[in-house]
Amino acid sequence: MENARNFYIDGKWVAPTDGRDFDVIDPSTEEATATISLGGQADTDAAVAAAKAAFPTWRLSSKAERVELMESILDVYMRRSDEMGEAISREMGAPIEMSKVQQSGTGSFHLKAFIQSLKDFEFEGSLRAGEDDTRIIHEPIGVCALITPWNWPMNQITLKVIPALATGCTMILKPSEQSPLSAILFTEIMHEAGVPAGVYNMLNGDGPGVGSQLSAHKDVDMVSFTGSTRAGRAITIAAAETIKRVSLELGGKGANIVFADADPKAVAQGITRCFNNTGQSCNAPTRMLVERSRYDEAVTQAVDAANAISVNAASETGQHIGPLVSQMQFDKVQGLIQKGIDEGANLVAGGVGRPEGLNRGFFVKPTVFADCNNDMNIMREEVFGPVLSMMAFDTEEDAIAIANDTDYGLTNYIQTSDPEKARRVARAVRSGMVDINGKGRGAGSPFGGMKQSGNGREGGKWGLDEFLEVRAIGGWPVE
Repeated sequence: MENARNFYIDGKWVAPTDGRDFDVIDPSTEEATATISLGGQADTDAAVAAAKAAFPTWRLSSKAERVELMESILDVYMRRSDEMGEAISREMGAPIEMSKVQQSGTGSFHLKAFIQSLKDFEFEGSLRAGEDDTRIIHEPIGVCALITPWNWPMNQITLKVIPALATGCTMILKPSEQSPLSAILFTEIMHEAGVPAGVYNMLNGDGPGVGSQLSAHKDVDMVSFTGSTRAGRAITIAAAETIKRVSLELGGKGANIVFADADPKAVAQGITRCFNNTGQSCNAPTRMLVERSRYDEAVTQAVDAANAISVNAASETGQHIGPLVSQMQFDKVQGLIQKGIDEGANLVAGGVGRPEGLNRGFFVKPTVFADCNNDMNIMREEVFGPVLSMMAFDTEEDAIAIANDTDYGLTNYIQTSDPEKARRVARAVRSGMVDINGKGRGAGSPFGGMKQSGNGREGGKWGLDEFLEVRAIGGWPVE
């Protein structure tokens, strides 16, 4: 990749001022697939300065200009979509077919949704009918640091970059150093689409370096971060000195509540959803709570579904799951599987070690624990791997109490054929999102959580709101 060691600052690809080499590892082979540069303070300062200098002009751009630019970005993105899927597959291990459809596809999905949201968005208006002399104005917050994770690179990059652009902000993107190739390609797309110099900047770096520097920088007005709750806490502390806005999309430990009257396929579908992307999704339904009268049957179904999942290299075609992203992630997941065994959970599928026939790469066996309780680590800690924990419940109230007994509150799932029960439980569970009977949320829905899952919302008009200041002006001259 031509620009692998470069940064994009003020509309140009530039060599690092304060960089050091970092190998990007292919998780399927454990071999370096590219070498990038990690930036230092001088690079961070240059990117922030470029964004700050571009803001006074870009904040005054019209909605029509921004829509036109976003449509240009979408056109270029669609042309390079397969290339994007290949980059993501290579850097973080998503199987190639899944990567081209789901991983790359999230980028165009969010671009289209934000274009429509921006067209419908009103940046100015009266307080209410009859009070036209009180004017409400939504204006861009300023220079934004956008820090994104490795697990769904284009999903998170477009959920941050595009609304920041749409609202008139300028920005610095710091992608995960474990998945930088897709961000470099995305930056090439932004450049080809004609984004004005300084409006969008990108530099690679790690969390303790560039991530911390951006979070504490006096000229950064907002930090939007997606990643672990631990890192989100550190970013909040670093940002507190300058009282900048911090928007966080953090971890999850979603409960999938399967009532006795659920669809017969609900358990198998829950396994598929939990293990998609090798379980590396913050909104994965990793706790399956099953009504006791159906529990034994559900465990059997879960075992059959888990055992039917194949594991293979990301470069291979077919419907399988790939490796975890890194040695560190592999070691963490192996440790949590062993902890589940040690705590007395009933291991009914998978377990520690690599799947048979795979002696290299960060591959994990699709694993299911039954007969868990909510005090176990595997029920409380975000595993971020293909591991499902199952537990029985007796009543609707029990299910709700177990689901809510967690530090997280991102996504919960409900399976029942009773519409009133579905509505009742959806209102009772404490999470930013709820999916009922496998039905996802529509394009432009707000994505985000409660409690230690974060404090912001991404997507649609809510995603635009994240990057806006609201002003109220009294005595506005009325014509």
